[in-house]
Amino acid sequence: MQLSPPEHLVSQAHRSRPKRWFWSWWRRQSPARQDRVATLAPLASVLLFLAAIVAAFWYLRNEEVEREVESVKRDAELVQQQIRLRLIENQEQLIRLAREVGTHAIDRAQFLAQAEGMVRNRPEMIAISWLNPRQQVLARHVTANLVEAMPRDLAASEASSEAPRPKETTDAFKDARDLRQPIYSRPFRQNPHLVVFQVHVPLIEQGAFAGTLVAEYSLESMLRYFVPAEVSRRHVVSLVDEDEEMLASTVTPQRGRAAPTLVYSVPFSPVDHGVMLRGEGYRTSFGLIGNTLFWMVLALSVLTVWMLLGTWRHMRRRSQIQGALVQETNFRRAMENSMLTGMRAMDMEGRISYVNPAFSAMTGFTEAELIGRLPPYPHWAPELLDESARLLRQELAGLSPAGGFEVRVMRKDGTRFDARMYVSPLIDARGHQTGWMTSMTNITEAKRVRDQLTASHERFTTVLEGLDAAVSVLSVQNGELLFANRSYKLWFGSDARWHAQLAGEPSATSRGDRDDAVDNLSGLPTAELTELGADAREVFVDTLQKWFDVRARYLQWTDGRLAQMLIATDITARRRMEEQASQQAERAQVTSRLVTMGEMASSVAHELNQPLAAIANYCNGMISRAKAGTLQQEDLLMALEKTSRQAHRAGQIIHRIRNFVKRSEPQRTPSRAADLVEDTLELAGIVLRRHNVAIHSYVAQRLPQLMVDPILIEQVLLNLIKNAAEAIDQAQRPPQRRTIELRVVPRHTPEIGGVIEFTVTDTGPGLKEEVISRLYEAFFSTKTDGLGIGLSLCRSIVESHHGRIRAENLYNGTHISGCRFTVWLPVGNLGASEPSQFAEHL
Repeated sequence: MQLSPPEHLVSQAHRSRPKRWFWSWWRRQSPARQDRVATLAPLASVLLFLAAIVAAFWYLRNEEVEREVESVKRDAELVQQQIRLRLIENQEQLIRLAREVGTHAIDRAQFLAQAEGMVRNRPEMIAISWLNPRQQVLARHVTANLVEAMPRDLAASEASSEAPRPKETTDAFKDARDLRQPIYSRPFRQNPHLVVFQVHVPLIEQGAFAGTLVAEYSLESMLRYFVPAEVSRRHVVSLVDEDEEMLASTVTPQRGRAAPTLVYSVPFSPVDHGVMLRGEGYRTSFGLIGNTLFWMVLALSVLTVWMLLGTWRHMRRRSQIQGALVQETNFRRAMENSMLTGMRAMDMEGRISYVNPAFSAMTGFTEAELIGRLPPYPHWAPELLDESARLLRQELAGLSPAGGFEVRVMRKDGTRFDARMYVSPLIDARGHQTGWMTSMTNITEAKRVRDQLTASHERFTTVLEGLDAAVSVLSVQNGELLFANRSYKLWFGSDARWHAQLAGEPSATSRGDRDDAVDNLSGLPTAELTELGADAREVFVDTLQKWFDVRARYLQWTDGRLAQMLIATDITARRRMEEQASQQAERAQVTSRLVTMGEMASSVAHELNQPLAAIANYCNGMISRAKAGTLQQEDLLMALEKTSRQAHRAGQIIHRIRNFVKRSEPQRTPSRAADLVEDTLELAGIVLRRHNVAIHSYVAQRLPQLMVDPILIEQVLLNLIKNAAEAIDQAQRPPQRRTIELRVVPRHTPEIGGVIEFTVTDTGPGLKEEVISRLYEAFFSTKTDGLGIGLSLCRSIVESHHGRIRAENLYNGTHISGCRFTVWLPVGNLGASEPSQFAEHL
């Protein structure tokens, strides 16, 4: 049976293991390392002792500070809670009073009596006002203390309903009107001695806004009556706005007073608007610096550390010197091996005394082939010996430029490369110059890139200078003109003001003259601005009498600044051609109407012949009866009335034709679709009767108004109706099929949006496919006597009103049964009720 050792022997063996491990590790260390550890161990123990003392003092100090901070926090939250409960209680009373005012339960006198009682029982409330929806004061009660304390002129302006109101009051009034709930205003200074805020309670009368009930609070009274005395004795309680400006405080502000060390802020609810209730206090506990015991422990620890460090310094000095030498040697060797710049040292006579590996790699000559050589050096090109000798003499004389100089160097294989050399004097340890140090950099690639950039810049400049458009670049920050081509200088000179005017911005000079001038684009992301496309606009320059098509965009200039590039192209000739084309189109419209009336001349004469013949018959009948003596007064009046109606009818026909054919400038006016259709049908009746064609019209009810030129739209509809009637007559349809349908209904299209749709449908032979593709070409017509300008003008008129026109054939199976022309005219600004009416017809 094997016996286990006693427990105390086992524990002793376990405790001896770390000891044996430590001594074995200690014996493995070198004597120098043992001495270093023996020196550092006391130093570490002293530092640990000092850290423990500092941590203990720091912990005690933090506990004291936390207690003081908690006291300030507790007092600030107590004051905020009391004020909040008081404001909520007052708000409930004001809501009750507003309800009585809104329901007319009380009159003005009773309102003033209740307001007086409320202000008397609530010292923080200085005034209660009753405002109508126009923000006029209907009744107002102000506390007597405020009236006595205010100067006479301030009191008079306060009582006047015409006095200007602060912006804070107006904003709160609008918010209460829009939200229909109590709104607190921002605090504002009512006079130099009083800072107040208001609560606006909306008055609701039968569901409508009837004004507000306004209660004004004094911030100073709030703190005076609702900050407990024990709190004000301990801490300072103040109200500050969002800009950290003090509005009211329990202590009068004094200059030179030390800043509080303990600050705690809570939102001033329910006023908010960034107003904070702040509690301030001063720390009463002494810090570590004022503790004598701490300084004594620190001094003893520093003395002990200083003595240990002195011993340690003596032990380290020799090893430091040795390590510095090794480090310097390794550093120089690493620097020589890693540098890409060639280094060459010469004595005062020009003998090479040192070259680094980079110099040998650049020239191809080894260190042995270069060191000790006098000029001419093997890396000098034979054709440049004189130039190389001159540069060497300049280098030895100390006249080399500080910016370096370019040389042509020959490699060992005979190839050449461009290099830049920099020269500096070589000074020994005693301060005497012993030679010159030259650094050489291969600039072959950099020179090639520079030459390419120079050539590219010249090509770019040549292209820009040859453009007929003005090109300029303006700095956004300071308004400096960075670039302007020949056309810009020819038209506008070198003034940056024209760039800003063409771009539609204020000039840089005017921006710089303002004291409050700021960069409107500062803070915006440059990358997003430069990604925006060009903004096109047309500008007329009065001094040049020219029109320019201006395109501007932002870009990043070569130095990183944000700039604006502008390209202004002269479009004066194009604008003049457009004006001439517009004038010719207007003349063509009048000509088309005259042609239409010329074709309708015989029918117009027939229309006028009927009322004129009736007038002649009535007159002859009255003359005959008057001669026979049988004319009665009643018959005379009846005959005169009929004669007057026939004359009025003839006058309407002439007036309608005159308005249609007279030449006038296009003038868009609000027009009703029903009126346009009615006037068109009166003119079209002449054509329809001549071709023996009937027309059926349908106009939807409650259509929105169109912003159009009535005469031009009537011309389009009349032209379409006339073409439909001629098509039916040409197809020789039977009487039951000689009809035209005119419909006017609202529609919604993806391209235009809300439109009024006019459709003219006939029962004619339709249109051929090749005709539909050329239908709107000028001077193209399928009629033998047609001019070919009717439908072309119709399309121009419709598109000038931002509308569309379309023609399509109607089919009965595979047989064409007619043709339909559709005109869409966009609806202008709809009224409040028109969108719903418009949707009813969709």
